[in-house]
Amino acid sequence: MKLKYYIITSALVLSLFGCKKELEKLPQQDLSDQLVFNSPATALGALRGVYSTAQTFDFYGSLPQVMGDYMGNNVDFVGTFPTLQELNTFSSVSTNSNVQTMWQVHYQVITRANTIIAKINDVQGLSAGEKSQYTGEAKFLRALAYFQLANFFAQPYQVSSGTNLAVPLVLDYFDGTIKYPSRNTLNQVHAQIVQDLNDAAGALPPSYTDAAETRGRATKGAAYALLSRLYLYREEWAKAESAARSTLAQGIYDTAPNYAFYSGNTTEDVFTIQNSAIDNGRTGSGGWASYYNPAALAGRGDAPFSQDLINAYNTEPTDKRFALKISGTAADGLPHFFTSKFPDAVNNSDNSPVIRTTEVYLNLAEALARQNTTPNAEAVTILNTRLRNRAGLLPKAVATQQALIDALLIERRKELAFEGHSRMDLLRNRQPLRTGNAAAAFGAPKTILPIPQREIDNNPGLQGQQNQGY
Repeated sequence: MKLKYYIITSALVLSLFGCKKELEKLPQQDLSDQLVFNSPATALGALRGVYSTAQTFDFYGSLPQVMGDYMGNNVDFVGTFPTLQELNTFSSVSTNSNVQTMWQVHYQVITRANTIIAKINDVQGLSAGEKSQYTGEAKFLRALAYFQLANFFAQPYQVSSGTNLAVPLVLDYFDGTIKYPSRNTLNQVHAQIVQDLNDAAGALPPSYTDAAETRGRATKGAAYALLSRLYLYREEWAKAESAARSTLAQGIYDTAPNYAFYSGNTTEDVFTIQNSAIDNGRTGSGGWASYYNPAALAGRGDAPFSQDLINAYNTEPTDKRFALKISGTAADGLPHFFTSKFPDAVNNSDNSPVIRTTEVYLNLAEALARQNTTPNAEAVTILNTRLRNRAGLLPKAVATQQALIDALLIERRKELAFEGHSRMDLLRNRQPLRTGNAAAAFGAPKTILPIPQREIDNNPGLQGQQNQGY
């Protein structure tokens, strides 16, 4: 059974820093909080409302992940959306409407999570354990929101060791007092994410009685898994290793024997946004399948394989992951290859993969490889038994530390393609998003997004803090 979501929450503003006229609608919001947090049932509904917001198109309903792909080298953008064309050509402007809405929805998640954290202890009838768990779930979702915001709106840690500006940290419940926060540094945002995830790991259960909730609701393993990703991005290899091991130690995660696990809520899923034909993040612009499927399969055909990705697979053309591709006519009227990971462009029922067990093993293997000057035996085993064997490939012999790292990064690219990872994997490895394009070079201004102009215009704290190049 799918995890059902209900939007019962008081944080109804479209953006944390939206126009003052909207923010002044306070009495009704305060009354809503009083009603929402007066019983265990409505409090649980408020928490599920945060999950519902995270399900939406502009959070993990595909748009940010597709935007990352359009900026990277795994897909060729052949669609017609001008705002997405801007991202693809690194010519975006601060009034880009997709960027603006993405910012707003991420702060909706944050604002609603803050409300849960502030109000849940006041609910009569909830046990201390339930209050702690609900707080942990809200902190996990807040951490996920800040992680994604930082990845898009700040240069990666490797540019200036995290001293550069990221996004404003807003951690307090919105009580009607309008504040104008400035941007925090990437290190400050990452530190808050670490704190939230450690708090969540201490409060969350390893699993739930319902299988879909175990895969689609925050768990102890999911908190550790997201920590492993963050530490990998920060090159804190020992911490990344420890967090990945803590995930796997929960005993409910394993790599799948084949590639039929998508939307299956299996041991391959650590945290996956749950969708169904009647409950998903689709909007008029579509979802995952709409972008990644050809017109014959009801998709837009906007995001076929890039030639660069095809070349990567063709180094070992028997790779089963490449065999899963489908052919069809793209938005440019030409035949292309497409991924088959998201087949339902009619109902958009495909789940949104956030963290998979395979990624956790990749995080662990890379962390091990980076810490050892000679090829780490456990990392080599993960490379060959967890990844290459499933892909139908022969074991790979690696003679040096760098050869092992390179082999793991290639497997990571081929394994996680079209799931929202490739842009940050390139940037954290100091690589260009696309070769032969100066605008796509590591550290180039428009490899990250602009702070939306609407936010700067309405928030004095953000004035003078626009990203370079916008």
